[in-house]
Amino acid sequence: MAERKVGARRRETGYDRWMKQEGLPIVEGHGVTDVRSLDLGPWKRLGGSGAFVQLFGMDGLTGMYVAEIPPGGALNPEKHMYEEVIYVVSGSGAVEIGDEKQKPVTLEWQEGSLFAPPLNVRHKLFNGSGSEPARFVAMTNAPLVVDLFYNPDFILNCPFPFTDRFDGRADYYKVGERILRNDGYGMLWETNAIPDLRTTHVDVQGDAKGKGVLTTGFELSGNVLAGHMAEWPVGIYHKAHYHGGGAVFIMLRSRGYTLLWPREAGMHPYKSGQAHKVVRIDWREGSVLSPASSWFHQHFNTGAEPARLVAIRYGSYRHDVAFHAAQSREGTLVDIKLGGTMIEYEDEDPEIRRQFKEELKKNRVEYRMEEASPQSKALVGS
Repeated sequence: MAERKVGARRRETGYDRWMKQEGLPIVEGHGVTDVRSLDLGPWKRLGGSGAFVQLFGMDGLTGMYVAEIPPGGALNPEKHMYEEVIYVVSGSGAVEIGDEKQKPVTLEWQEGSLFAPPLNVRHKLFNGSGSEPARFVAMTNAPLVVDLFYNPDFILNCPFPFTDRFDGRADYYKVGERILRNDGYGMLWETNAIPDLRTTHVDVQGDAKGKGVLTTGFELSGNVLAGHMAEWPVGIYHKAHYHGGGAVFIMLRSRGYTLLWPREAGMHPYKSGQAHKVVRIDWREGSVLSPASSWFHQHFNTGAEPARLVAIRYGSYRHDVAFHAAQSREGTLVDIKLGGTMIEYEDEDPEIRRQFKEELKKNRVEYRMEEASPQSKALVGS
């Protein structure tokens, strides 16, 4: 995928030093093509193997690592003062949470499962197969926590129990209920685990993000890190928009590409001679990417099936944080002409749709943007 573009060298942070101390490979860039095939290194502290992923758009607000559990094996138990959301990309197994004084709570997981160990609670992951490794990708807010305290012993060994987040109840990982948010932003799923993100139902939200785009937000384990699933049809793409940094996208289904460009390149980067600032990331199942703060980004489905992604980000409905609220105050679902950050189809750079039509033609996939906006009708046959 595209190389990370580096400006002035920043000073080393506490999180930078911690990653070096952990001794794992560190992968940088705007995205990773497939975390299922990423090269890993031995992880002494946790056991198994792993690699850190430092995407340009994480902006020091979120972190990521990929880890693998050997066949028939388990990782060492750990707890930590940062939040963690785990998505399983291959294999099956179980996670056991709770300290030695409690009866452990167990969740069985499989490929496609998403779950979050509660903050600062001991947890241990087991591989359920005796013949195949299990691999997962974990999103965290460790960069913020480690930069603030820069003391691994405190972060990994703090005794404080967050009983407001986990009280030892046996049904902690029971799949929760979906509710209608009272602010008009669709459905909210309050659950600490999702059995399979690839097949679970995604709710209708209207066409704010694009024609036929389905969206369900979710909250996990009382975290400030929240997320949402999005699915959109064949031959359709999302509207471009920007927001604050730290969001990470994992692609779950189909194939396509995402365009990223800095806000200073404007709404029409091709038309204004700023095409060299546009970054294209081709993706498929297993790809991860992260748009930098205030970079426009736009997802395009060029596959023959509906595309699906999951985003892990700040912006919890229950536990929002002020810096995220400040980054998002304009409104990511509001027309940029009205003070928001979203570009409506009819206002986008014409080259964006031309490229999409060309990609669909190569893949022999039906073009369906005529259904999405008046502009698409005007472009038919161009």
